[in-house]
Amino acid sequence: MQLHGSCHCGAVSFTLESPTPFPYMHCHCSICRKTAGGGGYAINLGGVAASLKVRGKKYVSIYHALLRAAGRRATRSPAARHFCSLCGSALWLWDPRWPELVHPFASAIDTRLPKPPEVVEAALAFAAPWVEVPKGKGHVACQLWPHESLEEWHRRHKLLK
Repeated sequence: MQLHGSCHCGAVSFTLESPTPFPYMHCHCSICRKTAGGGGYAINLGGVAASLKVRGKKYVSIYHALLRAAGRRATRSPAARHFCSLCGSALWLWDPRWPELVHPFASAIDTRLPKPPEVVEAALAFAAPWVEVPKGKGHVACQLWPHESLEEWHRRHKLLK
């Protein structure tokens, strides 16, 4: 499925191919909460990195999050979070450990996305106390990370495009 995305101010727009376009996971980690905002979570989709085409590249900035663990020195994440330097919209994440993939934020996608049959509530151990986490049928709670990948989830639900 081809996805079209953009930032809020319109300075950056992009397209990419995605075999996994269902926004199936809400991430409640502090990095997603603080960099993407909106409800206390970010939703990453999967896409083919080689298909990413960007208009307005000069307005794209990159942030490498600081990873902090109790009793350890902070390190920089290799994952590059791309955002609009003018309006601050989160656009996509690319990680050199999986160079063939790009993960656009569902909030930046302008294409009508399909509704997932279930939602994984991930990284609940890091959720802000003010966030009301959806529970019940259709929501899978994970204190840390789900056991299946984005592609595995789509495959299990027979939703690969």
